[in-house]
Amino acid sequence: MKNCDAQVLKYQRDMVKLSDDERMDIKDKADTNRERLKGGLAADNKPAPIGLHTQGSYSMKTMIQEEDGDYDIDDGVYFKKEDLVGPNGGEMSALAVRKMICDALQDKRFKTAPEVRKNCVRVYYDQGFHVDVPSYRKIEIKDPISGEMKPAWELAGSDWKRSDARSVTKWFKTANSTRCSDASAGGDRGQFVRMTRLMKKFAKSRISWKSKTTSGFAISRLVEESYLEIKGRNDEAFRELMRQICDRLEYNDEIGHPTLTGENIVSSGNPKVAFFKDCLEENLVHLEVLDHPDCTHEQAMKAWDKVFNSDWFRSQPDPDAEKKIDARTTAPVIKGGETRYATDDGRFA
Repeated sequence: MKNCDAQVLKYQRDMVKLSDDERMDIKDKADTNRERLKGGLAADNKPAPIGLHTQGSYSMKTMIQEEDGDYDIDDGVYFKKEDLVGPNGGEMSALAVRKMICDALQDKRFKTAPEVRKNCVRVYYDQGFHVDVPSYRKIEIKDPISGEMKPAWELAGSDWKRSDARSVTKWFKTANSTRCSDASAGGDRGQFVRMTRLMKKFAKSRISWKSKTTSGFAISRLVEESYLEIKGRNDEAFRELMRQICDRLEYNDEIGHPTLTGENIVSSGNPKVAFFKDCLEENLVHLEVLDHPDCTHEQAMKAWDKVFNSDWFRSQPDPDAEKKIDARTTAPVIKGGETRYATDDGRFA
């Protein structure tokens, strides 16, 4: 296979991964939103949260650059179950809690007011991105093995349902550290996390795909199940990952939840999963040229541009051509019985 590791690695770094400045900007807005929420709850004499935690792709370090600026940041708010009591002393419903959060987040400076959604409250920003604030309550459940009571969390969705986004982050970071030899402790480096970002970038590489393809969470789970490390070859690892996911979805298109036993992220027969699989199969064909022994740099870059629907790769210089130039300019020349070397301007040194 034509070696395009340097180009794929650079593409991931420059065009896919969020920069440190972008991450800091997102964190600043999330922090401001948290202060607004705590202040609004206090002003309304509502229960104080016992925790606020970023989650999802931001905490897993797999958030990718979005050309339209439509970033989705999840910042969960956590309560004790016994604190969530309605006006008549009864247990607050999931909807009532989401409405309480929405009321606390209102601010006249917003052009679009925060709104209650199915599993969260969404706060919109002028730059195009939004912060989703899901609400959780702490409960106690009996351990099926030991019989002891242990803490668990429920999400305020259409009803209260078991969910723990922080355990998902822990699952992903553990997968990165155990499946990848060049992983970092914080989970922001390593081939596994790079493959996850690249696969999410591929899934959103066409505007028409965004509403048709499966979720980033489902893609992360598929990567975790299908990833095979190929040291020093990010290009080959990504191509093999595309193949492995296709094969996996061919015999089973159900995607199980990584931390909740018996729960699915996506059930069998989901059209968005089928669409994602079709996109992978169609684009694997573009990479077949890389197997030709006489595949040129131009052909290889064109193939990767097709996969990611970009014009970035075609602008990358041919490293083999540069080596030939370097060899010519540094080749020894015998002149007047003395070995001398040609410089870039054609003179001899």
